[in-house]
Amino acid sequence: MAEGNSDLLVSNVRNRLREIVGASTNWRDHKQMMAERASLCSLLASCQEDLPVRSMKDSYVEVHLPLGTQPLLREKYLTFHNTVRYLLICYSHTRNKALQRSPLSIVTALVDKIGMAKNIIYPDCDIKFTGHVTWVGKTSIEAKIHMSQFHDGDYTPVLDATFVMVARDPENKRAAYVNPLKPEGQEEEKFFQEGEVNKKRRVELSTASLLKVAPTDEERKLIHSIFLNTLDSKTVSFRSRVLPPNSVWMEDAKVKGLEICHPQERNIFNRIFGGFLMRKAYELGWANACSYGGCRPNLVAVDDILFQKPVEIGSLLLLSSQVCYTEGKYIQVRVHTEVLDPLTRQHNTTNVFHFTFTSPEEVPAIVPKTYGESMLYLDGKRHFDLTVKEIPPL
Repeated sequence: MAEGNSDLLVSNVRNRLREIVGASTNWRDHKQMMAERASLCSLLASCQEDLPVRSMKDSYVEVHLPLGTQPLLREKYLTFHNTVRYLLICYSHTRNKALQRSPLSIVTALVDKIGMAKNIIYPDCDIKFTGHVTWVGKTSIEAKIHMSQFHDGDYTPVLDATFVMVARDPENKRAAYVNPLKPEGQEEEKFFQEGEVNKKRRVELSTASLLKVAPTDEERKLIHSIFLNTLDSKTVSFRSRVLPPNSVWMEDAKVKGLEICHPQERNIFNRIFGGFLMRKAYELGWANACSYGGCRPNLVAVDDILFQKPVEIGSLLLLSSQVCYTEGKYIQVRVHTEVLDPLTRQHNTTNVFHFTFTSPEEVPAIVPKTYGESMLYLDGKRHFDLTVKEIPPL
Protein backbone atom coordinates (compact mmCIF):
# COMPACT_ATOMS: atom_id res chain seq x y z
CA MET A 1 0.00 0.00 0.00
CA ALA A 2 1.34 3.45 -0.89
CA GLU A 3 2.43 5.71 1.98
CA GLY A 4 -0.16 8.36 1.08
CA ASN A 5 -3.01 5.86 1.23
CA SER A 6 -2.35 5.16 4.90
CA ASP A 7 -3.75 8.60 5.78
CA LEU A 8 -7.08 8.14 3.99
CA LEU A 9 -9.05 7.13 7.08
CA VAL A 10 -8.51 10.45 8.84
CA SER A 11 -8.00 12.72 5.85
CA ASN A 12 -11.34 11.68 4.35
CA VAL A 13 -13.11 12.67 7.55
CA ARG A 14 -11.23 15.96 7.81
CA ASN A 15 -11.97 16.76 4.16
CA ARG A 16 -15.61 15.96 4.81
CA LEU A 17 -15.63 18.43 7.68
CA ARG A 18 -13.98 21.07 5.55
CA GLU A 19 -16.58 20.48 2.86
CA ILE A 20 -19.44 20.90 5.36
CA VAL A 21 -17.97 23.84 7.25
CA GLY A 22 -16.17 25.48 4.36
CA ALA A 23 -12.84 25.60 6.18
CA SER A 24 -9.64 26.31 4.35
CA THR A 25 -6.72 23.89 4.28
CA ASN A 26 -4.26 26.74 3.82
CA TRP A 27 -2.90 28.69 6.79
CA ARG A 28 -2.71 31.91 4.80
CA ASP A 29 -6.30 31.60 3.62
CA HIS A 30 -7.73 31.56 7.15
CA LYS A 31 -8.77 35.24 7.14
CA GLN A 32 -10.44 34.82 3.77
CA MET A 33 -12.24 31.72 5.03
CA MET A 34 -13.52 33.55 8.12
CA ALA A 35 -14.78 36.41 5.95
CA GLU A 36 -16.63 33.89 3.79
CA ARG A 37 -18.11 32.22 6.86
CA ALA A 38 -19.34 35.56 8.21
CA SER A 39 -21.61 35.76 5.18
CA LEU A 40 -23.34 32.58 6.35
CA CYS A 41 -24.89 34.28 9.40
CA SER A 42 -28.07 34.97 7.45
CA LEU A 43 -28.60 31.20 7.13
CA LEU A 44 -28.90 30.65 10.89
CA ALA A 45 -32.28 29.68 12.29
CA SER A 46 -33.95 32.35 14.41
CA CYS A 47 -35.40 29.67 16.72
CA GLN A 48 -35.13 25.92 17.16
CA GLU A 49 -38.69 25.40 15.94
CA ASP A 50 -37.60 26.54 12.46
CA LEU A 51 -35.30 23.51 12.14
CA PRO A 52 -36.44 20.03 11.07
CA VAL A 53 -36.55 17.29 13.70
CA ARG A 54 -33.83 14.67 13.46
CA SER A 55 -33.60 11.06 14.64
CA MET A 56 -30.55 9.35 16.14
CA LYS A 57 -30.00 7.30 13.02
CA ASP A 58 -29.55 10.54 11.03
CA SER A 59 -26.25 11.14 12.81
CA TYR A 60 -25.05 7.52 13.01
CA VAL A 61 -21.44 7.11 11.88
CA GLU A 62 -19.41 3.90 11.60
CA VAL A 63 -15.70 3.90 10.82
CA HIS A 64 -13.32 0.93 10.53
CA LEU A 65 -9.60 1.05 11.21
CA PRO A 66 -8.10 -2.05 9.53
CA LEU A 67 -5.02 -2.57 11.71
CA GLY A 68 -5.16 -6.31 11.11
CA THR A 69 -5.43 -6.29 7.34
CA GLN A 70 -3.28 -3.19 6.64
CA PRO A 71 -0.09 -3.43 8.78
CA LEU A 72 1.30 -0.07 7.58
CA LEU A 73 -1.52 1.68 9.45
CA ARG A 74 -0.43 0.34 12.82
CA GLU A 75 2.42 2.76 13.54
CA LYS A 76 0.27 5.72 12.54
CA TYR A 77 -2.90 4.84 14.46
CA LEU A 78 -1.82 2.63 17.33
CA THR A 79 -2.32 5.57 19.70
CA PHE A 80 -5.02 7.26 17.63
CA HIS A 81 -7.44 9.14 19.90
CA ASN A 82 -10.48 9.35 17.58
CA THR A 83 -10.96 13.08 18.09
CA VAL A 84 -12.36 13.80 14.61
CA ARG A 85 -15.27 11.39 14.63
CA TYR A 86 -17.67 12.94 17.12
CA LEU A 87 -17.46 16.33 15.36
CA LEU A 88 -18.61 14.69 12.13
CA ILE A 89 -21.50 13.10 14.04
CA CYS A 90 -22.72 16.51 15.20
CA TYR A 91 -22.49 18.03 11.73
CA SER A 92 -24.43 15.05 10.37
CA HIS A 93 -27.21 15.84 12.85
CA THR A 94 -27.41 19.53 11.91
CA ARG A 95 -26.62 19.38 8.21
CA ASN A 96 -29.02 20.97 5.76
CA LYS A 97 -28.58 19.24 2.41
CA ALA A 98 -29.98 22.28 0.62
CA LEU A 99 -27.01 24.34 1.79
CA GLN A 100 -23.56 23.97 0.28
CA ARG A 101 -21.93 24.93 3.59
CA SER A 102 -23.07 24.70 7.18
CA PRO A 103 -23.50 28.07 8.94
CA LEU A 104 -22.74 26.43 12.29
CA SER A 105 -19.43 26.28 14.11
CA ILE A 106 -19.57 23.24 16.40
CA VAL A 107 -17.00 23.14 19.18
CA THR A 108 -16.27 20.84 22.10
CA ALA A 109 -17.62 22.09 25.43
CA LEU A 110 -17.02 19.04 27.59
CA VAL A 111 -15.80 15.47 27.54
CA ASP A 112 -18.30 14.09 30.01
CA LYS A 113 -16.89 10.59 30.36
CA ILE A 114 -14.54 8.12 28.68
CA GLY A 115 -14.73 4.66 30.24
CA MET A 116 -12.36 1.83 29.38
CA ALA A 117 -13.93 -1.63 29.03
CA LYS A 118 -10.55 -3.38 28.86
CA ASN A 119 -6.87 -2.55 29.27
CA ILE A 120 -5.41 -4.22 26.21
CA ILE A 121 -5.76 -2.83 22.68
CA TYR A 122 -4.23 -5.26 20.20
CA PRO A 123 -1.96 -3.60 17.62
CA ASP A 124 -2.76 -6.16 14.90
CA CYS A 125 -6.57 -6.39 15.16
CA ASP A 126 -9.15 -4.25 13.34
CA ILE A 127 -10.91 -1.48 15.27
CA LYS A 128 -14.44 -0.21 14.73
CA PHE A 129 -15.83 3.16 15.84
CA THR A 130 -19.57 3.82 15.98
CA GLY A 131 -21.45 6.80 17.32
CA HIS A 132 -24.47 9.06 17.10
CA VAL A 133 -26.20 11.99 18.76
CA THR A 134 -28.04 10.90 21.93
CA TRP A 135 -29.44 14.16 23.30
CA VAL A 136 -29.84 17.81 22.27
CA GLY A 137 -30.73 21.03 24.02
CA LYS A 138 -31.41 24.36 22.34
CA THR A 139 -27.79 24.95 21.32
CA SER A 140 -25.94 21.89 22.67
CA ILE A 141 -25.49 18.30 21.53
CA GLU A 142 -24.50 15.16 23.41
CA ALA A 143 -22.84 12.45 21.31
CA LYS A 144 -21.70 8.97 22.28
CA ILE A 145 -18.79 7.08 20.72
CA HIS A 146 -18.20 3.34 21.05
CA MET A 147 -14.90 1.69 20.18
CA SER A 148 -14.66 -2.08 19.70
CA GLN A 149 -11.93 -4.39 18.43
CA PHE A 150 -12.07 -7.61 16.43
CA HIS A 151 -10.43 -10.41 18.39
CA ASP A 152 -11.07 -14.15 18.64
CA GLY A 153 -13.68 -14.00 15.90
CA ASP A 154 -15.84 -11.15 17.20
CA TYR A 155 -15.88 -7.44 18.04
CA THR A 156 -15.61 -6.74 21.78
CA PRO A 157 -16.04 -3.34 23.53
CA VAL A 158 -12.91 -1.30 24.25
CA LEU A 159 -14.25 2.06 25.39
CA ASP A 160 -17.34 4.25 25.54
CA ALA A 161 -17.17 8.03 25.41
CA THR A 162 -19.67 10.85 25.90
CA PHE A 163 -19.02 14.33 24.51
CA VAL A 164 -20.97 17.58 24.82
CA MET A 165 -20.71 19.94 21.88
CA VAL A 166 -22.10 23.45 21.46
CA ALA A 167 -23.19 25.18 18.26
CA ARG A 168 -21.96 28.67 17.52
CA ASP A 169 -22.50 31.14 14.72
CA PRO A 170 -20.17 31.07 11.66
CA GLU A 171 -17.71 33.45 13.36
CA ASN A 172 -17.83 31.50 16.65
CA LYS A 173 -19.07 34.56 18.56
CA ARG A 174 -22.49 33.55 19.89
CA ALA A 175 -24.66 30.50 20.42
CA ALA A 176 -26.74 29.05 17.56
CA TYR A 177 -29.72 26.70 17.51
CA VAL A 178 -29.44 23.03 16.59
CA ASN A 179 -32.03 20.63 15.21
CA PRO A 180 -34.31 19.05 17.81
CA LEU A 181 -34.04 15.31 18.38
CA LYS A 182 -36.94 12.85 18.48
CA PRO A 183 -36.16 9.44 20.02
CA GLU A 184 -37.59 6.43 18.21
CA GLY A 185 -38.16 3.25 20.22
CA GLN A 186 -37.24 2.24 23.78
CA GLU A 187 -33.48 2.15 23.26
CA GLU A 188 -33.32 5.67 21.83
CA GLU A 189 -35.66 6.94 24.56
CA LYS A 190 -33.29 5.43 27.12
CA PHE A 191 -30.32 7.24 25.52
CA PHE A 192 -32.26 10.51 25.55
CA GLN A 193 -33.27 10.16 29.21
CA GLU A 194 -29.67 9.39 30.11
CA GLY A 195 -28.75 12.66 28.42
CA GLU A 196 -31.27 14.50 30.59
CA VAL A 197 -29.80 12.85 33.70
CA ASN A 198 -26.27 13.78 32.59
CA LYS A 199 -27.28 17.41 32.14
CA LYS A 200 -28.87 17.51 35.60
CA ARG A 201 -25.80 15.87 37.14
CA ARG A 202 -23.47 18.42 35.53
CA VAL A 203 -25.57 21.29 36.90
CA GLU A 204 -25.55 19.74 40.39
CA LEU A 205 -21.78 19.19 40.31
CA SER A 206 -21.20 22.76 39.21
CA THR A 207 -23.47 24.09 41.96
CA ALA A 208 -21.74 21.98 44.62
CA SER A 209 -18.22 22.80 43.41
CA LEU A 210 -15.68 23.28 46.20
CA LEU A 211 -14.73 26.52 44.46
CA LYS A 212 -18.20 27.81 45.36
CA VAL A 213 -19.42 26.10 48.54
CA ALA A 214 -17.90 24.52 51.64
CA PRO A 215 -17.33 20.77 51.92
CA THR A 216 -20.06 18.59 53.38
CA ASP A 217 -20.01 17.55 57.05
CA GLU A 218 -18.70 14.12 56.08
CA GLU A 219 -15.94 15.64 53.95
CA ARG A 220 -14.91 18.04 56.73
CA LYS A 221 -14.64 15.14 59.17
CA LEU A 222 -12.51 13.22 56.66
CA ILE A 223 -10.07 16.12 56.23
CA HIS A 224 -9.84 16.65 59.99
CA SER A 225 -9.14 12.95 60.47
CA ILE A 226 -6.31 13.12 57.91
CA PHE A 227 -4.95 16.21 59.67
CA LEU A 228 -4.98 14.51 63.09
CA ASN A 229 -3.24 11.49 61.60
CA THR A 230 -0.32 13.67 60.51
CA LEU A 231 0.28 15.48 63.83
CA ASP A 232 3.50 14.72 65.67
CA SER A 233 2.48 12.96 68.88
CA LYS A 234 5.75 14.06 70.54
CA THR A 235 4.78 17.72 70.40
CA VAL A 236 1.68 19.75 71.18
CA SER A 237 1.68 21.86 68.02
CA PHE A 238 -0.52 22.29 64.99
CA ARG A 239 2.54 23.06 62.88
CA SER A 240 4.51 19.91 63.57
CA ARG A 241 3.43 17.41 60.92
CA VAL A 242 4.61 13.85 60.34
CA LEU A 243 4.01 11.80 57.20
CA PRO A 244 2.23 8.51 58.05
CA PRO A 245 3.81 5.22 56.88
CA ASN A 246 3.34 4.25 53.22
CA SER A 247 2.17 7.76 52.34
CA VAL A 248 3.27 10.64 50.12
CA TRP A 249 2.73 14.35 50.69
CA MET A 250 0.57 15.79 47.92
CA GLU A 251 3.14 18.48 47.22
CA ASP A 252 5.60 15.71 46.22
CA ALA A 253 3.25 14.15 43.65
CA LYS A 254 3.37 16.74 40.89
CA VAL A 255 4.69 16.60 37.34
CA LYS A 256 4.71 19.66 35.09
CA GLY A 257 5.25 20.25 31.38
CA LEU A 258 5.34 22.95 28.72
CA GLU A 259 4.14 22.85 25.13
CA ILE A 260 4.64 25.41 22.38
CA CYS A 261 1.49 25.27 20.27
CA HIS A 262 2.52 25.00 16.63
CA PRO A 263 0.27 25.53 13.57
CA GLN A 264 0.26 21.84 12.57
CA GLU A 265 -1.89 21.16 15.65
CA ARG A 266 -4.63 23.59 14.61
CA ASN A 267 -8.25 22.67 13.96
CA ILE A 268 -10.47 23.86 11.14
CA PHE A 269 -11.18 27.08 13.08
CA ASN A 270 -7.46 27.91 13.36
CA ARG A 271 -7.21 27.16 17.05
CA ILE A 272 -5.29 24.35 18.73
CA PHE A 273 -7.08 21.03 18.26
CA GLY A 274 -8.79 19.76 21.41
CA GLY A 275 -7.54 16.24 20.75
CA PHE A 276 -3.95 17.50 20.93
CA LEU A 277 -4.62 19.04 24.34
CA MET A 278 -6.27 15.82 25.55
CA ARG A 279 -3.33 13.72 24.41
CA LYS A 280 -0.74 15.94 26.06
CA ALA A 281 -2.72 16.06 29.30
CA TYR A 282 -3.18 12.29 29.27
CA GLU A 283 0.52 11.65 28.66
CA LEU A 284 1.52 13.93 31.53
CA GLY A 285 -1.10 12.42 33.84
CA TRP A 286 -0.01 8.90 32.90
CA ALA A 287 3.64 9.76 33.55
CA ASN A 288 2.73 11.13 36.97
CA ALA A 289 0.70 8.01 37.85
CA CYS A 290 3.55 5.82 36.60
CA SER A 291 6.10 7.68 38.72
CA TYR A 292 3.82 7.63 41.76
CA GLY A 293 2.90 3.96 41.63
CA GLY A 294 6.32 2.75 40.51
CA CYS A 295 4.92 0.74 37.57
CA ARG A 296 2.96 1.20 34.36
CA PRO A 297 -0.64 2.16 35.18
CA ASN A 298 -3.75 1.43 33.12
CA LEU A 299 -6.34 4.07 32.31
CA VAL A 300 -9.76 3.32 33.78
CA ALA A 301 -11.68 6.49 32.93
CA VAL A 302 -11.45 10.09 31.79
CA ASP A 303 -13.97 12.29 33.53
CA ASP A 304 -15.33 15.80 33.13
CA ILE A 305 -12.85 17.47 30.78
CA LEU A 306 -13.91 21.10 30.65
CA PHE A 307 -12.85 23.27 27.71
CA GLN A 308 -12.99 26.74 29.28
CA LYS A 309 -11.08 28.75 26.69
CA PRO A 310 -9.63 28.06 23.24
CA VAL A 311 -5.87 27.83 22.87
CA GLU A 312 -4.40 30.06 20.18
CA ILE A 313 -1.61 29.06 17.83
CA GLY A 314 1.77 30.11 19.22
CA SER A 315 0.62 29.91 22.84
CA LEU A 316 2.86 28.75 25.65
CA LEU A 317 0.79 25.99 27.23
CA LEU A 318 1.68 25.09 30.81
CA LEU A 319 0.49 21.69 32.06
CA SER A 320 0.49 20.68 35.72
CA SER A 321 -0.51 17.20 36.86
CA GLN A 322 -1.29 16.36 40.47
CA VAL A 323 -2.05 13.05 42.14
CA CYS A 324 -5.01 14.20 44.23
CA TYR A 325 -6.59 10.99 45.54
CA THR A 326 -5.64 7.33 45.96
CA GLU A 327 -7.52 4.27 47.09
CA GLY A 328 -6.09 0.77 46.98
CA LYS A 329 -4.70 0.30 43.47
CA TYR A 330 -6.42 3.42 42.07
CA ILE A 331 -4.71 6.75 41.35
CA GLN A 332 -6.78 9.86 40.62
CA VAL A 333 -4.83 12.50 38.67
CA ARG A 334 -5.91 16.06 37.92
CA VAL A 335 -4.22 17.90 35.05
CA HIS A 336 -4.60 21.67 34.88
CA THR A 337 -3.62 23.52 31.70
CA GLU A 338 -3.17 27.23 31.28
CA VAL A 339 -1.83 29.65 28.72
CA LEU A 340 0.97 32.01 29.68
CA ASP A 341 1.12 35.42 28.03
CA PRO A 342 4.89 36.17 28.03
CA LEU A 343 4.27 39.91 27.65
CA THR A 344 1.82 40.43 30.52
CA ARG A 345 2.90 37.35 32.54
CA GLN A 346 -0.78 36.52 32.99
CA HIS A 347 -1.96 32.91 33.33
CA ASN A 348 -5.37 31.91 31.95
CA THR A 349 -6.84 28.47 32.61
CA THR A 350 -7.92 26.68 29.43
CA ASN A 351 -8.72 23.12 30.54
CA VAL A 352 -9.03 20.85 33.55
CA PHE A 353 -8.69 17.08 33.07
CA HIS A 354 -9.51 14.23 35.45
CA PHE A 355 -7.97 10.79 34.91
CA THR A 356 -8.49 7.59 36.88
CA PHE A 357 -5.68 5.03 36.66
CA THR A 358 -5.22 1.62 38.20
CA SER A 359 -1.87 0.15 39.20
CA PRO A 360 -0.91 -3.56 39.36
CA GLU A 361 -0.05 -3.10 43.06
CA GLU A 362 -1.51 -1.03 45.87
CA VAL A 363 -0.12 2.49 45.88
CA PRO A 364 0.90 4.79 48.77
CA ALA A 365 -1.80 7.01 50.24
CA ILE A 366 -1.71 10.63 49.10
CA VAL A 367 -1.81 13.08 52.01
CA PRO A 368 -2.76 16.78 51.73
CA LYS A 369 -0.97 19.24 53.97
CA THR A 370 -2.63 22.60 53.27
CA TYR A 371 -6.29 23.60 53.02
CA GLY A 372 -5.97 24.10 49.27
CA GLU A 373 -4.53 20.60 48.86
CA SER A 374 -7.36 19.26 51.01
CA MET A 375 -9.88 20.72 48.57
CA LEU A 376 -8.01 19.06 45.69
CA TYR A 377 -8.15 15.81 47.66
CA LEU A 378 -11.92 16.06 48.15
CA ASP A 379 -12.48 17.05 44.52
CA GLY A 380 -10.43 14.05 43.40
CA LYS A 381 -12.41 11.78 45.71
CA ARG A 382 -15.69 13.07 44.28
CA HIS A 383 -14.58 12.31 40.73
CA PHE A 384 -13.26 8.92 41.77
CA ASP A 385 -16.49 7.98 43.57
CA LEU A 386 -18.51 8.84 40.45
CA THR A 387 -16.12 6.82 38.30
CA VAL A 388 -16.15 3.63 40.35
CA LYS A 389 -19.95 3.70 40.45
CA GLU A 390 -20.28 3.90 36.66
CA ILE A 391 -17.27 1.91 35.44
CA PRO A 392 -17.27 -1.87 36.01
CA PRO A 393 -14.09 -3.31 37.61
CA LEU A 394 -11.41 -4.34 35.09
